[in-house]
Order: sequence, then structure tokens, then C-alpha cells
Amino acid sequence: MANNTKNHVRTNGRQIFLQQFLKHPLQVGSIIPSSRFLERRIIEAASADTARVIVELGPGTGGTTRALLNVMPRDACLLSIELNNFFYNMINQIDDDRLIPHLGSACDIQAILAEHDLDAPDAVISGIPFSTMSREMGTQIIESVSSALAPQGRFVAYQTRDRVATLCRPIMGSGQTVMEFFNIPPTRIFHWQKKINGEAHQPQVM
Repeated sequence: MANNTKNHVRTNGRQIFLQQFLKHPLQVGSIIPSSRFLERRIIEAASADTARVIVELGPGTGGTTRALLNVMPRDACLLSIELNNFFYNMINQIDDDRLIPHLGSACDIQAILAEHDLDAPDAVISGIPFSTMSREMGTQIIESVSSALAPQGRFVAYQTRDRVATLCRPIMGSGQTVMEFFNIPPTRIFHWQKKINGEAHQPQVM
């Protein structure tokens, strides 16, 4: 019964994701949710199992959100920031007291953290499509991420294109990239780690 329920959630999530992609192609980064293989890569890159505060940008239907909650410490907190009202309502239905859904923009991370009285995040995870937004908007989001991160905090962006690497390079350095082929479409996982002095360095290859 449990497997049937999970399969139903995934199937329903795919349908909803496609509908929202067709309605808002510039906001939604893919036509279907992330695979469990991609979710595993994201969790490892973010060190989610030891993080105390995680910010998720663009949680979509909540597949990655649930995967993060499954491995996060009991006293950790996950702030999920979603611009799409339909997806926000879906995230708001997840029953976990560690989750804080927020309807708003990724440009306002620090203000949103302050609104919810949260410390600087140990990880910021982004599924929003940097390839479909303007350079100005992308740069603003990355600057917001870099400013908000705790020292040695991690920024993880999973993307089908490499635009985020170009935008991040002058702000957070070159970082690291790994490809997950067991996802539709195959997706790159980009990973940066913030130094104690506020700069970023290349983390170890995963």
C-alpha cells in the first residue's frame, strides 16, 4: 500500500508539474519533478543530514522537499521559498513542523529569514531555472544567496543548463559540477561552499 501511495504521488506530481510548466515556462525549470537519483545527489551536495537551517528555492511539487525532510536532523529547519502560488499551496500541505513554506521571491532571502527568525542557512538549494531569467535577476538572486549563507555554507543549484555557473563565477567562484543522467532531462548539480571570510572556494569533488 505504501509503495502504491508513493507511486500515485509521483504520477500526480508529474501531471501537475507539466501543467504548471505550460502555464509558467519561465518560472518552472522542468516538465517533470526530480528523480530520486537527482534528489540523492542534491542531499549529498548540501550535506543535508547535518544542516541545521536549509533554504530551498523553487520547491515545486515538493519531491525534493520531502527528500530533504527525510534526512534532516530532528531539530533542523527547512525554509521553502516558492514564487508559484499553486506549488506553494502544495508545499503548505506537507505535515512536518520543521518545514516553513513561504510565498515570495528568491531575491529576498535575508528578509525572509529575518521574518521567520532563522539563522544564516548552512545550505541553500535552488531548482529555479537561471537560464530563463535575465542576467540582472540571476545575479541578484546569487548575491542574495551568497550574503545569506553561513560561513562554509553550501549553495547547490540543479539545472539543465550551465547559466548559473556563469552568473556565480564572479560572486562565488567556479565551484564544482556533477551530472545526473538518471533524471529527465539529465541534470547538472552545481556546488559552491562559502569561506569563513565570505568568499567561496571549490569543495571536494563528489
